[in-house]
Amino acid sequence: MDLTLLYRGPLASCDYDCPYCPFAKRRDSTEQLRADRAALDRFTGWARSSTGDRLSVLFTPWGEGLTRSWYRRALVELSHEPHIDRVAIQTNLSCRTEWLAEADRDTVALWCTYHPGQTPYERFLGKTRRLTAMGVRFSVGVVSLPEHLEEARRLRGELPEEVYLWVNAAEGHTYTDEEAATWTALDPLFPFSRHPHRSAGRACRTGSTVVSVDGDGTVRRCHFVRDELGNLYDGSFRTALAPRVCPLAVCDCHIGYVHLETLPLYDVFAGGVLERIPTARARLGMPLSPRART
Repeated sequence: MDLTLLYRGPLASCDYDCPYCPFAKRRDSTEQLRADRAALDRFTGWARSSTGDRLSVLFTPWGEGLTRSWYRRALVELSHEPHIDRVAIQTNLSCRTEWLAEADRDTVALWCTYHPGQTPYERFLGKTRRLTAMGVRFSVGVVSLPEHLEEARRLRGELPEEVYLWVNAAEGHTYTDEEAATWTALDPLFPFSRHPHRSAGRACRTGSTVVSVDGDGTVRRCHFVRDELGNLYDGSFRTALAPRVCPLAVCDCHIGYVHLETLPLYDVFAGGVLERIPTARARLGMPLSPRART
C-alpha cells in the first residue's frame, strides 16, 4: 500500500512568539514532553516495521519539533528505511543542522518558515546555505504580512534560484489585486493560497492514500476533519481507506488543499508534495501542462 502519513503528536511548544500563532512561546511541561517523545517513538517504530507498505511521512507539529532530539532522531532513522520514500517536517529552522549529515539526503527534507523579528536574518540565511551545501532538500516560506515584504524580497534575492520561496496568505487577511500581485511576484503559486478553496463534495486524496495520525494512533482523513477512521496500531484504519469527497465547505490550509483532486497541485509539486517543493517549471511561473489544469 502506498500511504502518506501526516503525523501530529502532543507537542505544542515553540521557541518563537509570532503574533499570528496561538502556540507562540508556549512551554510544554516535562510530563507533556515525555508523552510526546513516547508517542513519537511508537509511531517511528510502527513506520520502520511496516515494510509491506510504501510510506511517506510529514511531521506537522503544533510547536517546533527539531529543537527536540527525538524528532531529529526520528527523521534520521526513517530516512534510512528502504520502504520510506520521503520523511519531512515543518520547522522554523531554529535548530542546529549538523545532525542532518547522518540522514539519507535522498529521503529527508525540510519545510522551513522564516519569521522576521524572531531570528536574525543572517542567521536564518546562513542555515539555509548550510542545508544547500549538505545537499538537503528544503523549501523556505514566509507569511504574507505587509511588514514581512521587504525581508521576503531580500530572502528571494539571496536564496539560490532552485530553492523555492513560498508565500502563505495570512489567516484572516484579505488582499487587493495589487497586493496579491506583489506577493505573486515573489511566489508564482501565491494565488493558490490567497483564497480558501471550495471543497464540499469534491474528491480528495485524504482518507484514501493520505491520512492524519495523532499521538494516540488515531487515524483521521486529515487534520481538519475530526471523524475517525480507526487506529494505526491495531490496523483498524486500513479497512476504512477509500476514495472520499470532502465534507467541509472550504479548505484554506496548504497541507489540506494540496490533496484536493480538483486542484493541479500534485502536478505542480510532483516529487515534492510533502516538503512543498514544486517542479522547476511551476516554480518559475510557467504554464502547467493541459493535464495539470483539469
